[in-house]
Amino acid sequence: LEQATPPNMIHIIETYKATISFTAPTAYRAMLKAMDEGADLSSLRVAVSAGETLPAPVFEEWTQKTGKPILDGIGATEMLHIFISNRFDDMKPASTGKPVGGYEARVVDDEMREVPRGATGRLAVRGPTGCRYMADDRQKEYVRDGWNLTGDTFTQDEDGFFHFAARSDDMIVSAGYNIAGPEVEAALLSHPDVAECAVIGAEDAERGQIVEAHVVLAQGVAPDALTTKRLQDHVKAMIAPYKYPRSVKFIAALPKTQTGKIQRFRLRTEKIN
Repeated sequence: LEQATPPNMIHIIETYKATISFTAPTAYRAMLKAMDEGADLSSLRVAVSAGETLPAPVFEEWTQKTGKPILDGIGATEMLHIFISNRFDDMKPASTGKPVGGYEARVVDDEMREVPRGATGRLAVRGPTGCRYMADDRQKEYVRDGWNLTGDTFTQDEDGFFHFAARSDDMIVSAGYNIAGPEVEAALLSHPDVAECAVIGAEDAERGQIVEAHVVLAQGVAPDALTTKRLQDHVKAMIAPYKYPRSVKFIAALPKTQTGKIQRFRLRTEKIN
């Protein structure tokens, strides 16, 4: 399909009677906004989310509006396979799911010791696929004690579900607090004024880093100081107050890959309006 852009996906599903939709969370959000009341998604069996973590507001809006399940999971190029996923009969909002058959996963500290449930740590995975050796200095730490360290920070809850916090090198450390950008993004996305957003850590002389939100506003919302304060207060009310974005930048569009994955590194290195 030459024009398989997110706003066109609803029409594509209707026209070709697609049974599985596979795209990124930002694309699902665009699809929801393009969906009218008469949309016919009866052919769709499941939506699969990939590329980055699926925020709870997108999960909830999709299931409520379409009546179709949406499954999130995680895989890695080095593993050649998805190794944690939600299932039709075993899913949870804002969760990456549980290990798929044949794989083990745990959340560990820097010494490879498993951390308590609910604590953040490094995701370690092993199974029938994975790395043994890569001739690349950047990958020296990828394999330890037979486990593959994916470079992601996760938690695991008491029910065994894994929850993505952030890429390990994307954790925001502000005044000694560890803050996961996706959690702040999910809080912002739950506000009706926000169409899309991405959160990064911005350098700050006093705090080391501060939470900086790049926000695409919903149509008709003014990019002014009142909107900034409204969004900051909303985040404070939704999650821990110290996690709110001290810097809010309004932009016309987020930088993305062709598959819809947000390029947060460009927000750090380029001036995007």
